[in-house]
This record gives sequence, structure tokens and C-alpha cells, in this order.
Amino acid sequence: MRRDLIIGILCSVLVHAGLGLGGEIKFNWGTKKKVVKTEVPVIQIEMPVIPPEPPEVVDASEGAAESTSIAPPSVADVPGVVDLNSFVQPVQPPPPPKAGVTMTVPPSNGPVARSGMTEVFDLKNLDQQPVPRFRAKPVYPFEMKRLAASAEVLVEFICDGNGDVRDARVIKSGNPAFDTAALEAIYKWKFRPGKKGGRAVNARMQQPFVFSIDE
Repeated sequence: MRRDLIIGILCSVLVHAGLGLGGEIKFNWGTKKKVVKTEVPVIQIEMPVIPPEPPEVVDASEGAAESTSIAPPSVADVPGVVDLNSFVQPVQPPPPPKAGVTMTVPPSNGPVARSGMTEVFDLKNLDQQPVPRFRAKPVYPFEMKRLAASAEVLVEFICDGNGDVRDARVIKSGNPAFDTAALEAIYKWKFRPGKKGGRAVNARMQQPFVFSIDE
């Protein structure tokens, strides 16, 4: 019984409290706040009057000094007549040939000079014939290549005991323009020297050179 009484009292208190708050809220909603508008005064500021700048005074003596500071062109600055010989550079003469490079070619109808060699054998009299170890290809003459010329040159020479070429000469030529190229090539050849009785000896040999555009 006491429990029910306490619950009833609490419910009554809550109801009265709600009614009181509701009335207050309703009272607050019914009122309107007045908004007071405040006008901001506008202040006009007058712009100051700027006086014009005085004109710049140019000193006449200053301008004359600047004009006189520029020097007139000198004679060296003025282009003159150019001498064409001033661009010609003298060509230095070629250096003298080194020792051992100069090649003396005897006439084709003369005998082969032995240059102090005591004994020269023919190939048929050797026990072992010379064998080429290095063969240089002759340089085709430029003018002959342009003309598409061809020829065969037969060179006779001596292969000494060291396998070097000595005393080369042209004994047969289809065109003398190829003779120098053939001789220059044969002097670059190296051989394994021929032997007679077990020792290296000097041997007389011949070598043909064929110059052909097709090859």
C-alpha cells in the first residue's frame, strides 16, 4: 500500500512539473524580440591635391661632354682592301726520306746488282727453296684505277740469307705506270730463306704482279 502511494506522489509531481515547463515555453514562444537597426554614418574624405612635378633641367654642358666621349672610328677599324696573299699559308717542304727507304731501280735490261753478295744461287740449285712468310699487296695507282687500266708486271729480285728482298728490278711490264707499285710491294715481302747444304743462302727469284680492276 505504501509503495503504491509513493508511486502516485511521484507521478503527480512529474505532471505538475511538466505543466509548469510547458506554460513557460509557451510564454516564451509568444513573445517577439524587437530588432533595433543602427545606422552607420558615412564619412566622406576629400583627396588631397598633388602639385605637378617641376620639369627636369638638362645641363647643356653635360650633353656636350657625353657626345665628345664617343671617339671617332680609327683607321684600323675601317675595313680596307684585303690582300688575298695574306690568306695563303706557305706549305712546308716534305721531310727528307729516311735512310733505307730510298729505292734504286736499275734498268730492266741490266743485270741484277748483287750489292756485295758473294754468292747467289738459282732456285733449281737449292736444296730448299725460299718460302714467303709475309706478302704485301701492291697499291693500285689511282690514275690507272680511274682509267680502269690493267697490266702485269714481272719483278726479279734476290732473297738473301735473312729472308729479305734485295736488288729488285722490273724485267717485264705491260704498263710502266704499274712498275713502281710492284717494286714497292715486293720490298715489303718476307721469306724463309732458301738453303744449300744445310745453310741459308742468297737466291735469285721472280714474282709476277697482276693489276686488274676485276680483282
